[in-house]
Amino acid sequence: MTDSRLAIIVLAAGQGTRMKSSRPKVLHELAGIPLIGHVLATARELAAAHVLTVVRHDRDVVAAAVFEYLPEAIVVDQDEIPGTGRAVEVAIAALPAGFEGDVVVVSGDVPLLDADTLTNLVEAHRRASAAATLLSAIVDDATGYGRVVRDASGAMLRIVEHRDANDDERGIVEINSGTYVFSVGPLRAQLPRLGSGNDQGERYLTDVVGLLHDAGDVVEAVAAADAWLVEGINDRVQLARAAARLNAMIVRGWQLAGVTVHDPATTWIDLRATLAEDVELLPGTHIAGSTTVASGARIGPDTTLRDCEVGRDAVISRTDATLAVIGAKASVGPFAYLRPGTELGDGGKIGTYVETKNAKIGAGAKVPHLSYMGDVTIGEGTNIGAGGITANYDDVAKHPTTIGAHVHTGVHNSFVAPVTIGDGAKIGAGTVVRKNVPAGALAVSVAQQRITEGWTERNRAGTHSAQAASDAQE
Repeated sequence: MTDSRLAIIVLAAGQGTRMKSSRPKVLHELAGIPLIGHVLATARELAAAHVLTVVRHDRDVVAAAVFEYLPEAIVVDQDEIPGTGRAVEVAIAALPAGFEGDVVVVSGDVPLLDADTLTNLVEAHRRASAAATLLSAIVDDATGYGRVVRDASGAMLRIVEHRDANDDERGIVEINSGTYVFSVGPLRAQLPRLGSGNDQGERYLTDVVGLLHDAGDVVEAVAAADAWLVEGINDRVQLARAAARLNAMIVRGWQLAGVTVHDPATTWIDLRATLAEDVELLPGTHIAGSTTVASGARIGPDTTLRDCEVGRDAVISRTDATLAVIGAKASVGPFAYLRPGTELGDGGKIGTYVETKNAKIGAGAKVPHLSYMGDVTIGEGTNIGAGGITANYDDVAKHPTTIGAHVHTGVHNSFVAPVTIGDGAKIGAGTVVRKNVPAGALAVSVAQQRITEGWTERNRAGTHSAQAASDAQE
């Protein structure tokens, strides 16, 4: 049920220079989802009446991601006035004029903060009838964080940013997470009073807490259960640390759901992936995107599946596959490369050093080794000999190859598309197929073998080969 008295503001206007990336910071991914996607998913769980995201740097691409993950969100543009205080001010102005309730403020780069923690924060805020309640955390190293300053009785006074703190304040280990709940009335009253007399010349939202305290309003701080919940992502080191933590939780969840994971440290599973009971994941496996794996399938080692569908009891080893469908009891790899559009039927095989692309391979059909099958349809029960190639590109366009059911091709066959091989046909070794082959026919294009005696001694005189040939004839 929607909470008509709750609004959420997501701050995503920062430049994120410490990431040293052309990609906006909030679009870097954890478990296959951008940072801001995680934050918006949490916002959705709170069922707020309004969710507003404040953007500025790389505005269009960030806004596109916001609408992808939360279409009903409102995107608000921050102007040239810098600071989180200004960001919240423009967001408050975008709320309906009659809104009276509580405003949760979260950062777009804090992806692990969960809905339960925020729900508890809102409930504590409302029980205390507070004007502001911030989420704090106790950390071992508070470097870079704003400190929560309390009086001798433990009541909260203000927040001081690290760069503006004195030596005593820098010794405080309770930090501000940048997550708040405000009663909208007191917040509206204090935002215009924010100044920029600080080291960065910005209008800090943290200063609102001190202003509210000085005005006699109730200000509270609630500590998060674990500090990692509120860790922001500012550089690649922090991104990797958060990714490892989230992945460990995802893997554990699947283990408890009946998936065997041989080496959790080297197994990565994206949030959108779906695994059935009795799936087995070997070391070095990445289940990426929206991949689904059915019961009994064995994946790995050293395998990456992106947005794939894997059937029951399939076996996939040392394979890279994207947008592929692998049927029940099918076998793939080792060292196979499945490109988008690959469909392998039940009981089929794509073997060692095989590349496929836009390939429909029927039930029980086999492409065992050393082949490229692109833009091809292969019927059930067909066997493609080693070194088979579909020559599907003529420098202008791609063309299809159709190989019927129960066809046996020889080694080193080339199929010059467009071409069709009928059901039950046989193709001789080394044949280049340029014309359609009728059902049940044998196609051979290899010239008769010719032997020229003494060729090496006459044409390669003085070489080791010529000497070896001469010695062999003595």
